[in-house]
Amino acid sequence: MTDPLNLRRSSAAAQRNRDPILEVLRAHLPPSGLVLEIASGTGEHITHFARHLPKLTWQPSDPAPEALASMARFMPGDLPNLRSPIALDTRQAPWPVAEAAAIVCINMVHISPWSATEALMRGAKRVLRPGGVVYLYGPYRQAGLPLQPGNAAFDSDLRSRHPEWGLREVADVVACAQSHGFYHHDTVHMPADNLSLVLIRGE
Repeated sequence: MTDPLNLRRSSAAAQRNRDPILEVLRAHLPPSGLVLEIASGTGEHITHFARHLPKLTWQPSDPAPEALASMARFMPGDLPNLRSPIALDTRQAPWPVAEAAAIVCINMVHISPWSATEALMRGAKRVLRPGGVVYLYGPYRQAGLPLQPGNAAFDSDLRSRHPEWGLREVADVVACAQSHGFYHHDTVHMPADNLSLVLIRGE
């Protein structure tokens, strides 16, 4: 498809990490139901997941108009389980999705204020039933472990761009999730010094 308005957005990182993420999702997502992706960005991740996990229905979302425009124009039309993108900022309430089986959030926690993560957990508690999954992916700090050079440089760059951005401590994210009724089910080490965090909504 041609792009005369230069609306199409693409991410080389998404192309690299989509298959390792997909394997974790296969192991932890429910077999059916609606999966809400928070901060879909280019839409490349969710398109890949929808194609390979066709029994799930996928709902992309993003707060940025340019991301929504790109996804709306370039998402493939041959995936009946992939919905049209919607505007969603985790800090808005209520969210435009009333109920989901799982939430996927890739590379948002470190590129947003901490208030967005707190709001993510609040919103997730509202839309997920007990047993619902929150999947987080990205680089994190871990207690007692130094950051690898690449992540240390990335963290410094983020903080120079915005004082409320930066790599978060896994323990802080888990504590925030627990305060909203989730428990930490699993941590999976991923390529390029990233982590997958799997959180489950309790009873």
